[in-house]
Amino acid sequence: MDDKEMSVYEHLGELRKRLIIVVVFFIIALVASFFFVEPVILYLQQTDEAKELTMNAFRLTDPIKIYFQFAFVIAFILTAPVLLYQIWAFVSPGLYEKERRVTLSYIPISIFLFLAGVSFAYFVLFPFVVRFMKNLAERLGIHQVIGVNEYFQFLLHLVLPFGIVFQLPVVVMFLTRLGLITPMLLVKVRKYAYLALLILAAVITPPDVLSQVIVMIPLSILYEISIWISKMAYRKVLLAQKEQENLP
Repeated sequence: MDDKEMSVYEHLGELRKRLIIVVVFFIIALVASFFFVEPVILYLQQTDEAKELTMNAFRLTDPIKIYFQFAFVIAFILTAPVLLYQIWAFVSPGLYEKERRVTLSYIPISIFLFLAGVSFAYFVLFPFVVRFMKNLAERLGIHQVIGVNEYFQFLLHLVLPFGIVFQLPVVVMFLTRLGLITPMLLVKVRKYAYLALLILAAVITPPDVLSQVIVMIPLSILYEISIWISKMAYRKVLLAQKEQENLP
């Protein structure tokens, strides 16, 4: 009983240590981000989508609000690899050596997919959405007065979720290794998954068929890649189970 309680305390202590490392690195990254915030904001205001707009601050605090929002976003992106590694380090003692190597490889893949999702949303989807909104305002005879806070809020809310959505292959691989899903299940629910992806594309894009198709294509490709990855992970799970059964 005491050994079990001691084991729980050890786990809590380990978790506390990992959280402290993440928090300390986030604070350091937040301080470092202040050197990048201003160039990033100025660059975003010089892009084709923004330079034709006149940015207005409707509140005295809007510039500082945008400044700190971008500082936190940059700090979070810089901290993400450390956060993922600390999560891996916390759960890795309960894994086999082979599983440790495999799950460790998830970190660079996850970071790459996040950056790919953000890049797709910013360089492909965002220009279409801005163009659609401007054309709609012109057809309705509306003169747009753009608030700098509203513009960057819209940008962040549109772009950052795609970094999370693009994590689908990694999540599927992880859940397959845990035995919670199988490739057969993913194939079976494919038509429902496509329906859900279509609804997601309709929600996060304006009512423009072209924009929805642009979003739907990479989401569909991601789902098919996830099925393929799940098949590979599932074969490894079956192989590990057979090896376990053959042990004396």
